[in-house]
This record gives sequence, C-alpha cells and structure tokens, in this order.
Amino acid sequence: MKKLLRLLVMLVAAVVLALSLGTLVPRPLWPTAAAGEGTRRILVLKNPIHTDIAIPVDDGVRRRFRFLADAGLPSDAPEVRYLVFGWGGRAFYLETPTWSQVKALPIFKALTLDASVMHVDVAGDISEPRPDVAGFDVGEDRFAALLDFVEASFQQGPSGPIVIDNAAYSNFDRFYEANGRFNALIGCSTWTAAALRAAGLRTGWWNPLPASLGLSMRLYN
Repeated sequence: MKKLLRLLVMLVAAVVLALSLGTLVPRPLWPTAAAGEGTRRILVLKNPIHTDIAIPVDDGVRRRFRFLADAGLPSDAPEVRYLVFGWGGRAFYLETPTWSQVKALPIFKALTLDASVMHVDVAGDISEPRPDVAGFDVGEDRFAALLDFVEASFQQGPSGPIVIDNAAYSNFDRFYEANGRFNALIGCSTWTAAALRAAGLRTGWWNPLPASLGLSMRLYN
C-alpha cells in the first residue's frame, strides 16, 4: 500500500512539474521582432476546458473560407464579425453539446486517443476586456500565417474540407473532419497555442489546459 501511495505521489508530482515547466518555459524561447504588433486583432476565447480562436472577417477571409458558406454556415451575413475556430476530440465534441449530456465513453476517448474535428462558429461583436477573452494585435504576414495554419487543420476530401453531416449545435455552427489525433496530452489548447505561435505570439512550451495557456499568454505577450 505504501509503495502504491508513493507511486501516486510521484505521478502527481511529475504531472505538476510538467504543467509548470510547460507554462513557464516560453515557446519560442526568444520573442520575435513583430510579436504583438499589427492591425489585425485576433481573440482567444476560453472556458475551463476549451479554447477557440476568433478571427476577424473581411472579404478576403470570407473568400478563403468560402466552403463554410457553401455548407450553410451564415459566414457571409453582414452582422458576422468573427469566424470562431476550435479543434477537439470527435467523440466528446459531437456527443456532448451540453454538460448534462456528458457520457463515459467520450470522456474515455478524450483521455486516451480519439479522432479530431474542427468546430466553426460565427460571432458578432465580442466585447473586451473579459476574463474569458484575450485579444492580440498581429501584423498582416502573421495573420496570413495564422489563416494558413487554420486551413491546414481541416481534413481535405475530393471537394475540399469534409463537413460532418447532421452535426451542429445550432444553425450557426458546423463540424468538419480534422487532421491529427486528440488525447489528454495533445488537446484543444495545444492546437490553439500552435495557432498563436503561427501568428507570431509566444505561449508556454506545453499548454494542455486553458488555464495554463491563459497564464503563458499573459506572461509572454
């Protein structure tokens, strides 16, 4: 029993150490010259278990993500100000629209290994400052790199990104097949962190939790 308890203590300590180092060690180690500067303001939206990136729309962004409107998402509506992108585990994302519908199997898959999906939503004006919203200004070249990263996250079929039929929370969002595998170590916040680095920002070296990503963003940007 003592050996088991000692093993559990060592495991918890290793996890805490990994999370601490993953948050406090910046990635990249040195800031880029243009980080945090520019005229394109992107937003990170977070809750206790998930993060998304909100990208401001203009005619060029709408053209680039035209496949969203083709799938019935009202991304061309004049009141839309942001496209909101999130990457996550297929089972948990699709089978848990509300907390009251949490099931054991999606949680198990999320903690072990699951296919991934891209979730896309539209939003109007998003007010700042708010505890669940962090905004960053990036230049045009880094904004273009962010769009490249997001677009590359969609799994491509013969006709472009693969929309998942009959999978949506409302009339204002869609799910698509995504590249990559989801697990407890590589989740939504690690995807968001990678997207932010593509935009020229710094994150922690490993941010599997929204809280650790949020702290690293405040520390290094």
